[in-house]
Amino acid sequence: MNRFFATINKITTKYNRVSVKKFFLLARVFCLISSIVSLSVFAGSSQQFHLDIPTINEDIEVDGEFNEPAWQQAAQVMLKYETSPGENIAAPVTTYAKVYASKTSLYFAFIAHDPSPDKIRVNLRDRDKSWGDDMVGIKLDTFNNARLAYQFFINPYGVQSDSIENELTGQESDAWDGIWYSKGKLTDQGYQVEIQLPLRLFNFDDRNPLQTWGIELIRFYPRNETHRISTHQIDRNVSCQLCQLGTASGLAGATQGKDLQLTPSLVADQSSQRDVAPTQPWSDENNVEVGLDLRWGITPTTLLNATINPDFSQVEADAGQLDVNNTFALFFPEKRAFFLDNKDYFDTQLDLLHTRNIGSPDYGLKLTSKTDDHTFAILAANDTQSQFLVPGNLSSDIAVIDEQSHNVATRYRFDPSKQFSIGGLVTLKQADEYHNYLASADIKYQPTKHDTFTAQYAHSQTAYPDDLFNQFCGRDDCSNDIDVCYIGDCAINERVLRTNKDGEFSGGMFNLSYKHERRNWYASTNYESIGSDFRADLGFIDKVDINKFVAGGGYIWYPENNFFNKIDLGGDWDITHNQNNERLEQETEMYIEFDGGLQSFIGAGIVQRERVGRRHNPSIIDIDDNTSIFNQTLGWFYTSFTPIGSLKLELDSSYGDDIDFANDRPATTTMLNPGIEWKLTESLVLDISHRYQTLDVDDGRLFTANLSDMRLNWQLSLNSFIRLSSVYTRIERDPDLYKYQQPDKLYQDIGNELLYGYKLNPQSVFYLGYSDAFIANDDIDSLTQNEKTYFMKLSYAWLL
Repeated sequence: MNRFFATINKITTKYNRVSVKKFFLLARVFCLISSIVSLSVFAGSSQQFHLDIPTINEDIEVDGEFNEPAWQQAAQVMLKYETSPGENIAAPVTTYAKVYASKTSLYFAFIAHDPSPDKIRVNLRDRDKSWGDDMVGIKLDTFNNARLAYQFFINPYGVQSDSIENELTGQESDAWDGIWYSKGKLTDQGYQVEIQLPLRLFNFDDRNPLQTWGIELIRFYPRNETHRISTHQIDRNVSCQLCQLGTASGLAGATQGKDLQLTPSLVADQSSQRDVAPTQPWSDENNVEVGLDLRWGITPTTLLNATINPDFSQVEADAGQLDVNNTFALFFPEKRAFFLDNKDYFDTQLDLLHTRNIGSPDYGLKLTSKTDDHTFAILAANDTQSQFLVPGNLSSDIAVIDEQSHNVATRYRFDPSKQFSIGGLVTLKQADEYHNYLASADIKYQPTKHDTFTAQYAHSQTAYPDDLFNQFCGRDDCSNDIDVCYIGDCAINERVLRTNKDGEFSGGMFNLSYKHERRNWYASTNYESIGSDFRADLGFIDKVDINKFVAGGGYIWYPENNFFNKIDLGGDWDITHNQNNERLEQETEMYIEFDGGLQSFIGAGIVQRERVGRRHNPSIIDIDDNTSIFNQTLGWFYTSFTPIGSLKLELDSSYGDDIDFANDRPATTTMLNPGIEWKLTESLVLDISHRYQTLDVDDGRLFTANLSDMRLNWQLSLNSFIRLSSVYTRIERDPDLYKYQQPDKLYQDIGNELLYGYKLNPQSVFYLGYSDAFIANDDIDSLTQNEKTYFMKLSYAWLL
């Protein structure tokens, strides 16, 4: 750990003076702006809705029944309004909620009446998988400052879904999983749900003798349309959502209690691999690991997470993605619990921290805290190797250095009012011959309820190993090829040029955006500049050496008594240059989108684009006189709808001009991506998606690619499930149409997984599973197994 903090100190000394001056000058400007911003503290307003929560020193059994005396003393409220698709009209069904608090928990009871109980949509699903069902929910902003809100939703069987809504980024993350309790049951009049939210879930200021939190109680009522029902009205003419919460007062003397959680884990696996061209014997490896996670609420506003020898394997496989005719690295979301807890405290407008770049740590430490208007977070972890993204303006790829790395990220944010936020982020990634240091400052300012302005500046300093570039040229040493070469004559590419660096190098980036949003129209503009030597190796910035300007807007209609209840017509124009002002791309897009009956969404658009292809001389980074310009016109169409409650259908498609990047010539692409979610029974769900993609050139079809992703989930109970998943890829190419390479005519692979899981809560789990992989190509006649793994995981969260 001393090495971590010693390295942080190096940042201020290693940055050049000009960059440091820029950083602190920007910070001073931000502070000056904050001094003229309204000092209004609260976001949720009692004018929207207010609820006084009584404190009753009685804990209850969460069983879906409301027969304890405490419920007779609880506060009661009615969900009166439909906020979507109806605009603050009377709710179509009756919903009551009761609320009270004990010293350590918040309790909610929902009574959801339904005129046709037989039409209630409810299924046994795994956590966070019940969207589309009838459900009730709670939104809580525990600091009432319109920055973050906890969201809890429950279907009539008690299936839980939880998430964090982040007003700063405008995103919701359902990756967060808290330990809370719920029970639901169907009744003759509809359904009812009972909920216990332990206060240890929340960050809040317990110095206040009486809490005032932002709150909204919600019901989703899916029939022909999905009706959103609320305790209060939502103004569509206000862009900020968390600013429109009501308030809840109470929780006198509330404390988290002993907020200490210890989660030991045991992981065992037996894996086997072999080469199959030609077929070789299996190589077996057995592994048993014991780990420990600590989650300690030091105070109600400060949380410490620590992990030793963690199991960071993923139980749920990533969704399949086709990596064909694609020049940029694929993105995969974070799913690991240690990194997800209070992840939002690190978020900025730019993706400068993507923790999947920390692949296999032996230990990790994270501290997050919020006091008054100040938010602070720090993350530190090692990694058994160094993995990071090598970005460019025409391509990007992942680099791996076989050396242990140390990784640190720290974030501070100041929120003097609900209109204004200022923050900073510092990250570092360091190995023996490599490092990347980054410092960033950002602001978000909402001068009116319609307008949002954001700005962010970042500066990085990086050093690569001298021979890193050889990793991308396919040879032991390609230094002799870097001087002069042409497509097909050498192995040089943009990643080689971006990593062939002498000594330390540095660069900066900034992003400015402005949005104006009203009920019926919106407009936005964005400008981003990223230097050629900027790197964010703990983030996911896959493009550098660019300047991009975007402007767009649209108009929205809300028809009444119509199959469609919302129509959005919009478009945008953008242009991108490199740092030498050489044009990379210019694009115009128009689209129209419809929301309507059968819970349908329909969108269609057309894109007209001028875009450069690959470099003619790969050893030169220039664009002008070194690339061809391609004119493209592409149309796209997307729809999803639910013809019956148990069946959801989806189709994503596109057709039009493309670029054959492998051969630097114009092409025509066709893409069809249908999907189906079929609830065969209340507990058995089949999810299938298939992606079909072709690329045609003048002389014929270059390739046909198919990817099928099938997942069958049998929810045995609220706590246990059996899951079968299979991802199959098949790519057929015509090698005669390739100018500079000779790919396989046929490539296939398939990955399968069978998993049994039992979840007492998100951290107390038992998994037992088997996975395997098969591969085929021109040297392997048919799909042949090359990997197989048996695995088991057991963990239990001790709440102390």
